[in-house]
Amino acid sequence: MDRYPTVTEVTDSARWLVSRFPGACRLRRVGTSRAGRPIEMLSVGHGPRHVLVVARPHPDEPVGGATALALAERLARGDRPSPATDPALVTWDIVLCLDPDGAALSRGIEEATAGPGHTLDAYYRSAYRPVAAEQPEWAPIESAQLPETQALFDVIDELRPVLQCSLHGVEAGGSWVQLTRDLPGLGLPFRASAAELGIPVQRGTFDALYWENPGPGVYVLPPPDSTGRLSAGSENIGRSTWCAPQRYGGVTAIVEVPMWASGLAADPSPHPDAAGALRDLAGLVRDGGQQVTAVLDKARTFLPPAADSPPGRVLAWMADGLYDLVADSWEPLARQAADGPRRLTRAQVCALDIVARRQPLRAAGLLLRLLAAADDTAAPGLYRDLDELFTAWCADFEQALRLRWVPVRDQAELQARTVVAAAGTALTTGTAPR
Repeated sequence: MDRYPTVTEVTDSARWLVSRFPGACRLRRVGTSRAGRPIEMLSVGHGPRHVLVVARPHPDEPVGGATALALAERLARGDRPSPATDPALVTWDIVLCLDPDGAALSRGIEEATAGPGHTLDAYYRSAYRPVAAEQPEWAPIESAQLPETQALFDVIDELRPVLQCSLHGVEAGGSWVQLTRDLPGLGLPFRASAAELGIPVQRGTFDALYWENPGPGVYVLPPPDSTGRLSAGSENIGRSTWCAPQRYGGVTAIVEVPMWASGLAADPSPHPDAAGALRDLAGLVRDGGQQVTAVLDKARTFLPPAADSPPGRVLAWMADGLYDLVADSWEPLARQAADGPRRLTRAQVCALDIVARRQPLRAAGLLLRLLAAADDTAAPGLYRDLDELFTAWCADFEQALRLRWVPVRDQAELQARTVVAAAGTALTTGTAPR
């Protein structure tokens, strides 16, 4: 496995598994996307308890398809048997791609990240990430109704899974797991697998800065009345698909693995000047955002209207205060770093560094695609100006965080092992079968 598989390749491989293991595997359509694309689920085993795995919830995170195939084949073949993988005890239900429309807009990301010469530059030129209201897992928080979201809710209500695993990836940094309820037996096997595969464990993450942290790389959603709830993501996070299994006693694990690893992500030592670093990073995200927005403003007259262009909607959303929102959210951390007894670590600052750099890059990559396709005399010049910035930002990102590519097979292996370990733990503490 040298590159990420496309959605079509994942589906074709799932069909092959059904033909190869007809007694163990079943494939069915569980929903339809906004654009009419099928949402398909591969089930392996016939046990009364269910583990639900969700691949490609974000279209710019293609590792989930590779993990889904590796996991399904391992289960069908009966490799590494355990109670969690016993087909008589557990049925594994794998949604092959939750956002096929978004994946279509990220078409080319698989080839762009194929070796040799993996670069952030090629990745961001192909990646597409929708606005929050168009992300199936997150849309309910934004009070948006998506058929992809409803399909997942329906599957959860039908199966009542003991465990839901959402397969995510991050451009850079380390690996970590977010949980809606603590699974005390998960931390050790997760960290052991990461160490064996040479992937750093993220010791502090932008996604869960205020979450409980029972062990390195493991973060648990705080209770609804937590004062840090808003900073944890949203006061309405309970509406998300992540929390839906809770009504049946189930737990969700969000498993993140990096495309490019940085040893800084695993450094728990205190940062020597965290307050200064946060001020610099706030400036970085604001300045980068302003530069992309300045090019966007010059191109608005000839670019497609945002209502008719998913990339255009993302650019408008980001230009409408998102960069400032990200930077402003770090002010409490900066005050804590300057005055409080708890000093931020190098790993925590690294996590924020990744966010500061990737926000303008995501926008610039989308805008470059629109400019390349635009039929206007001003487009080539704007493209050249933005391309120069974009190229420099990518090179600085790679150098500043000392990034190294993680082979796709290792990303998928860590994710698959972590999912199986989470299932083993959840099954010993989860709900009884229906």
